[in-house]
Amino acid sequence: MANLLINKNKLRSDPKYLTWAGVAALSLAAALPLAGGSVMASQAAFPATPAGQTAAAYFKAFNAGEAAMKEFLARHTAKDALKKMPVQVRLARYRQMSAQVGSLDPQQVVEARADFVSVTARARAGRVLRLDFEFESVAPFGLLGIRVEAVDEEGEQKPASDPKKDDAELMAAVRDHARRAVDSGDFSGVILIARNNEPIFEEAFGYADREKKIANTVGTKFNVGSINKSFTALAVRKLASEGKLSLDDTIDKFLPDYPNAKAASRVTVAHLLDMSSGIGDFFGDRFAAADKEKIRALADYLPFFADRPLAFEPGHGNLYSNGGYIVLGLIVEKASGVDYYTYIRDHIYRPAGMDSSGWVPKSVPLDGRAVGYVREAAVWKTNYDTLPGIGSSAGGGHSTARDLLMYTIALEKGVYGPAGEERRGGLGIAGGAPGINAALEWMPEDGVTIVVMANLSPPAAMRMSRQIRAWLPR
Repeated sequence: MANLLINKNKLRSDPKYLTWAGVAALSLAAALPLAGGSVMASQAAFPATPAGQTAAAYFKAFNAGEAAMKEFLARHTAKDALKKMPVQVRLARYRQMSAQVGSLDPQQVVEARADFVSVTARARAGRVLRLDFEFESVAPFGLLGIRVEAVDEEGEQKPASDPKKDDAELMAAVRDHARRAVDSGDFSGVILIARNNEPIFEEAFGYADREKKIANTVGTKFNVGSINKSFTALAVRKLASEGKLSLDDTIDKFLPDYPNAKAASRVTVAHLLDMSSGIGDFFGDRFAAADKEKIRALADYLPFFADRPLAFEPGHGNLYSNGGYIVLGLIVEKASGVDYYTYIRDHIYRPAGMDSSGWVPKSVPLDGRAVGYVREAAVWKTNYDTLPGIGSSAGGGHSTARDLLMYTIALEKGVYGPAGEERRGGLGIAGGAPGINAALEWMPEDGVTIVVMANLSPPAAMRMSRQIRAWLPR
């Protein structure tokens, strides 16, 4: 999984939100002891309903640790939901989320019904999240799942839950909404909605190339930004499952000439995966001043960040790290013996049937590739000059909506073996930068996948995906 926030003042391929599908729910007391002896006081007033009290229980167990979470899962999760996703899979999702956010301090209950509770919470790292708890519609109101999303930095309101009565009504609403968004300049791209792995809605909107008047099609290839991090993380875990690396290995085992020797000897693969390494971003002044056409390999990214001091001691903080995922890509190369792009093609894309995904230098023509656009006042400009010569293990490859669906199907079917186990519980990932936005939400408990790809800046795809999710029939 990827991390959460976009800084729109930087050119970066960060995901905007993240769903931990099926993470259990735990509960909250007025004050909870945290690691280091600090105390968390809840500001949220939970409703005195079964759903409200279960949502409150989520936060208490989340902060108390894995044993409390396991007990909560057994007690509060709906039986049918546990059949689809057992406790151990849910615990794996909890571990991943806990490693990224530390603790959760609920701030406000923003929406509540008998079968739904939405709460904003502040993570230890300072970010604000919105957690949507979904429950059975009848007693005992067992927990079905939790969706976690970053609250928009600019205060954009999430659409209220408004489920349509059936798929026909959903599709009509999505089509009308997308057409109006195209007319207003807020969307251009492809929307795919699948139920039980079969598309029920797959349509294209707007232009892939505005100058040439080439319309988007369902097969248009879009830059997916940081969604590529999911493939990188899977590649690392696959190599680990084959004994070619360990999550406890430090950078210097694979990259002995890494520019920051102190970081290389302390930062582990696990730190890089969960963004607790202290390594920061490669976007910044150096990248802005660089001849981006010369960025043609992963090693070409190192001069933008690798010699800089760590932001904190590895494992003692959390910082979104495009640089860390560059390092992971280089580790994949060393551990596998082939270049990163070839490894992903042969071991991630091909097994899933993702024949329209990859990395092609921006200067090389690619049939069906969408041009990215940024709107400045009333003028549309391409994002060509902001792009590196080729994307990386941190983001910037291309894919199609159907290929991203194929990825989730491969995960569900266990195509990647033990390496894919952590992700079989669901995905909620996104990527965004100027002229780039893509969102993938896979909710196996509901049998639903949403893919939205756009050749516009955030939040074009993410806003559309949020709206579609709010409209899903229950």
